[in-house]
Amino acid sequence: MTLSYMLLFFGIGVALGALFNKIGKHLPNEERVFTKEKCPHCGYQYEWYERVPLLSYFLCFGRCSMCNCKLDRLELFNELATGLLFTFAYYVFGLSYDLLIAWTIISIFMIVIVSDFTYYIISDEVLIGINCILILIYLFKDGLSGMLLHVASGIFLFLVMYAVMIIGNVLLKKESLGGGDIKMMFTFGLILGPIIGLVSIFVSSCIALPVSLIVMYTKKESIIPFGPFLLMSLLLLYFTNIDVNMIINMIRF
Repeated sequence: MTLSYMLLFFGIGVALGALFNKIGKHLPNEERVFTKEKCPHCGYQYEWYERVPLLSYFLCFGRCSMCNCKLDRLELFNELATGLLFTFAYYVFGLSYDLLIAWTIISIFMIVIVSDFTYYIISDEVLIGINCILILIYLFKDGLSGMLLHVASGIFLFLVMYAVMIIGNVLLKKESLGGGDIKMMFTFGLILGPIIGLVSIFVSSCIALPVSLIVMYTKKESIIPFGPFLLMSLLLLYFTNIDVNMIINMIRF
């Protein structure tokens, strides 16, 4: 039965990965999400069998059937990664509220990868929708009082990062942090709590620094979106279930 569930959740993840691609690509431009996909080079409207998640890329040999241009590999990555992460989340958490929370984190991660790397935008609609889902999950999981504690943690972490942004703007005399990153801190506090939420910022910086240096050196890019790295640290900390006591013990050691 476990294998059956893993195959089922992999398929669901792949299908949702295709949806997340659409949301990340179209929502920041205020375009309709559920629209027929076109080749960005020649404008050819793909047939339904050319847009089957994951399979179509290989059936079409990674190219548009009309103009033979290369298809976006980011879409393939998102579909495959979403399927694998959904499956791994089930393996780690089983059928539980924690699984639903993990799937929600994966969902926002995949959407932000597309929107932040493509447009340097994290849509407010995505954050609001994700936070509403999380609050509802915590209401059923921990009751009203527990849910309110999670919300309070989210508000606290948001205010801390907002203060950091203001100080950074004054010191640097330019925008120091993106608005989407600040708003996303509410989600981090909601899930991780205030202390581990702050730790996640340090973890994401450790992940982002070497990647950013490599990208800036090889591709001469001066702007690297930070949102995907933040969410990568959120996934890492949530899946490993690191808490304050574990961090204190590591510091003492």
